Amino acid sequence: MAFIWDPITAVNLGLSVIILVLGCWGYKKSNDKVSLYVGIAFGLFGVSHLATLLGLAQSLVSVLIIIRTLAYLIVIFAVYKIAFKG
Repeated sequence: MAFIWDPITAVNLGLSVIILVLGCWGYKKSNDKVSLYVGIAFGLFGVSHLATLLGLAQSLVSVLIIIRTLAYLIVIFAVYKIAFKG
């Protein structure tokens, strides 16, 4: 496992962690599950960014596709919940 420095991926990881923390914090303060869903989705994006920085992306392509797809589906669900107040 070799660390591969990529500033774009590192910034994406940092922002994903911030959104994860804010999503969890927002849920704790307001009990609004949508913020928690968004935080979890970006936490999953952060996992994929971390795997890329650790040089694992090539060997985990299938897993990362599943993780990113799941994250996008969670964001779609969260936006749906907001749009239709369901």
